[in-house]
Amino acid sequence: MARPRRHRKVCSMPKNNRFGPLGVQANKKNKINMTVDEYETIRLIDFEGFTQEECANQMGVARSTVQGIYAEARKKIAKSIVDGEMLIIEGGEYKLCEESEGFCGRGCHKRRRNGGGV
Repeated sequence: MARPRRHRKVCSMPKNNRFGPLGVQANKKNKINMTVDEYETIRLIDFEGFTQEECANQMGVARSTVQGIYAEARKKIAKSIVDGEMLIIEGGEYKLCEESEGFCGRGCHKRRRNGGGV
């Protein structure tokens, strides 16, 4: 019996979820889907400067899981740029951090918006 998959903890949804060439409508042939958890690894590692280990702790998964998610996300970004395809961020196996938590850690968007500290 397979172990149930853990939902990846995500701070918040992206402000924009569609990226690509101007004036091009997304269709099945020119659309790349990036999951919200893939976006979160890019945000934490490349934007916030987390290590893969720190990212894994923040998202509540193993480092090896983050490594795989991150590699797939980078491939999708590269394909979108090189081939001029639309990148759409949606779906995936994730759970948003709780509003009652205030903020979920060092890279939390809520912390930045509310000026909170660690």
